[in-house]
Amino acid sequence: MRIVIARCTVNYVGRLRAYLPAADRVIMVKGDGSVLIHSDGGSYKPLNWMSPPCTTRIEPGVGAGNTDSIWVVENKAGEQLQITVHEIYLDTEHDLGVDPGLQKDGVEAQLQALLATHVGVLGPDWTLIRREYPTAIGPVDLLCRDGTGVTVAVEIKRRGDIDGVEQLTRYLALLNRDPLLAPVHGVFAAQEIKPQARTLAEDRGIRCVVLDYEGLLGTADPSLRLF
Repeated sequence: MRIVIARCTVNYVGRLRAYLPAADRVIMVKGDGSVLIHSDGGSYKPLNWMSPPCTTRIEPGVGAGNTDSIWVVENKAGEQLQITVHEIYLDTEHDLGVDPGLQKDGVEAQLQALLATHVGVLGPDWTLIRREYPTAIGPVDLLCRDGTGVTVAVEIKRRGDIDGVEQLTRYLALLNRDPLLAPVHGVFAAQEIKPQARTLAEDRGIRCVVLDYEGLLGTADPSLRLF
């Protein structure tokens, strides 16, 4: 992990164009290659970012006496995040090692355990491949196989919002690169799904499922059956 506090200007060139004028910001370069730009506000979300896989190259500023450096972050689609660094106040690197991942607690963790046990509520003849299926960007809640044999990634939330859909979208993009799993479909499951999240999910071909927590609690565990 590299963290740089600097005065910088940012241009995004891709499907649209976006511009951040010169200001003091935090530039975060993660071990997976992703680059995020934060301000001292605006909650936890970055002002702009580039998701992996992407590459970063640093070029000198144009013109005599120009001390700027230009960080060009580019993904496989040719989209670029162009960060012009005017002045660096802090530049530090640290190896964070392997993260154990988010340990879910409370209702959300219980939902995952219940749905893993009763995965058949998602469709006839569904089977569970694995809970917390590991990927390079975090574990998928449930990896399943539907009645037709297609692999399905299931993201489980207590309240489903746009961030959860984005998270599942990233998982699907990664899983679909694996020829042993592809094609991988997506299911976004939650006790409550916000309308904007449902619209985004359905636009991306992701199926939405509203979970009945009380109903799942009352379902008998199929592993306890004698016949």
